[in-house]
Amino acid sequence: MSFELSVKFIDPREVNPDSPLFVYLPGMDGTGELLQNQSDHLAANFDLRCLTIRTDSYSTWQDLARDTVQLIRAELAHKTNQEVYLCGESFGGCLALKTALAMPNLISKLILVNPASSFNQLPILGWGVGITGLLPAWVHRYSAAGLLPFLVRLNRIDDCDRDRLVASMRSIPPHVISWRLSLLRDFKVSDEELRSLDIPSLILAGAADGLLPSVAEAQKLTSLLPQGKMTVLPQSGHACLLETEVNLEQILVAEKFISRKIANKGLVLAS
Repeated sequence: MSFELSVKFIDPREVNPDSPLFVYLPGMDGTGELLQNQSDHLAANFDLRCLTIRTDSYSTWQDLARDTVQLIRAELAHKTNQEVYLCGESFGGCLALKTALAMPNLISKLILVNPASSFNQLPILGWGVGITGLLPAWVHRYSAAGLLPFLVRLNRIDDCDRDRLVASMRSIPPHVISWRLSLLRDFKVSDEELRSLDIPSLILAGAADGLLPSVAEAQKLTSLLPQGKMTVLPQSGHACLLETEVNLEQILVAEKFISRKIANKGLVLAS
């Protein structure tokens, strides 16, 4: 590649070329390091990759989607199994939609977890775009903890996961957060584009999401995506993949989103 990409994959703990590629696109933190609660289960069935977004690049949605496609293509060049499960959470849900639209034939199945595609419908959140970039560093550090009740149900996550979430939020400079908020404010995918994504799609929505109207957004996306279906997590907040009671692999099995062959392989490896 002749230019430096705006994104990269975290080095995987192991490589499984014969398993489907599972690509996780992270939320606003952009670190890709908050999937640990789910990674052990997913690694039994998939060749897992977590995306991380550079903090020194002011990339557009088009740039991010283009670079994500390039990363996926590079991974597939070394794999016997060419299936791709694309999973985006919150901010990453928007990127997943843009990536799938950029190369729909590349994606086998699409998973959206509390996608932030409804962000631009909430003006009060959009007002924070300019303010965030002006915050002093010390205010930014302490405000991260103040956002926790909106991001997670504190009684549903371990203390160590809460600390990891705060650390990941504090690791992103205010001007980068402001830029990513501006991307969410300006995010747009037309109904016609969504109807063109004729791939199996699963939208997970936390009914107790204190940040975004995730259930309503999941209902909208499900009505437009030709093969869309939704699962509501009744007790879950926005960052639901951090919750100890949420097992993404089990949800995929229950929703028949993992083929019987893959699911059986996972059961054998887990036994």
